[in-house]
Amino acid sequence: MDPGIAYSVLAAFVWGIYIFALKRYFPGYSGAVLTVVVNAFAVVLYLPVTAVTYDPDAVPSLAELGATGVGIVAGTAALVGVALILFVDALDAGDVSYVAPINKLVPVFVLPIEILFLNQFLTGMQVLGVAVATVAVYVANYEGGAFLDPLRRAVRSRPAQLALASAACYAVSDVGKRVALQELGIPTSVFVPVLFVGAALAVLPVAVRDWPGVRGDLPKFAAAGALVAVGEHVTSTAFGLVPASIASPIVNMQAIVAVVLGGVVLREARFGTRLAAAVLAVVGVSLIALGDVAALRALVG
Repeated sequence: MDPGIAYSVLAAFVWGIYIFALKRYFPGYSGAVLTVVVNAFAVVLYLPVTAVTYDPDAVPSLAELGATGVGIVAGTAALVGVALILFVDALDAGDVSYVAPINKLVPVFVLPIEILFLNQFLTGMQVLGVAVATVAVYVANYEGGAFLDPLRRAVRSRPAQLALASAACYAVSDVGKRVALQELGIPTSVFVPVLFVGAALAVLPVAVRDWPGVRGDLPKFAAAGALVAVGEHVTSTAFGLVPASIASPIVNMQAIVAVVLGGVVLREARFGTRLAAAVLAVVGVSLIALGDVAALRALVG
């Protein structure tokens, strides 16, 4: 198997297990507390990667970044923290097999942002991808009844609202990551720990308002931090070895992994329907990613 594909598959399993673990092993913890503690462990575990790969000549100075660049990095980190808070709230309010496919629709929100601010144009394949992703939300909410009932249910469903809000925040942060890594030239091994720390600091004021005792669950938090550190590393490695059109669809199969774990281990209801929704979400995201590559090739050509 090609190493890039192998890393992509590993990333899908790591993130799928992480989504499941948030639902299964951290009941009662707020998203803010999870962000602070998990990211603290993640940054400590990721620092050896930074130390080994650090090249001071490749890291732009604060003067080179400027106020705009620093603001983009800080805003991106803050949005990652907010997105996780919303996602954990969605998991608290609904099943992981329901929330995961909806939350994976991040590219649907990324597209209009890139079109408006980064001068990207929409391809026919991307339009189809958005349509398929919309069908995924429809299927996730399908329980019979009138044709429009699933859409009405999605609009009124608290877990769906939170999952979509989380996806929107992740979308803006993904655009910020693209700008930070490409336009600003920040190395991945430096940007990742900065992102961990920034997200934790951004939500720390919310977390300390009602800080619970976490000492008894520190091993679980450490394991979750390890999953996040490994997930970020293998995902970055995958995207560095194979084209995004190949890596993105495979990595986003994490939604299917999470749905299967929720259905089999937690015995959540409507497993078959939600698995179909997850598959459709991955197909939609894949079409959007393929359309993005097609647009890039057309621009270069």
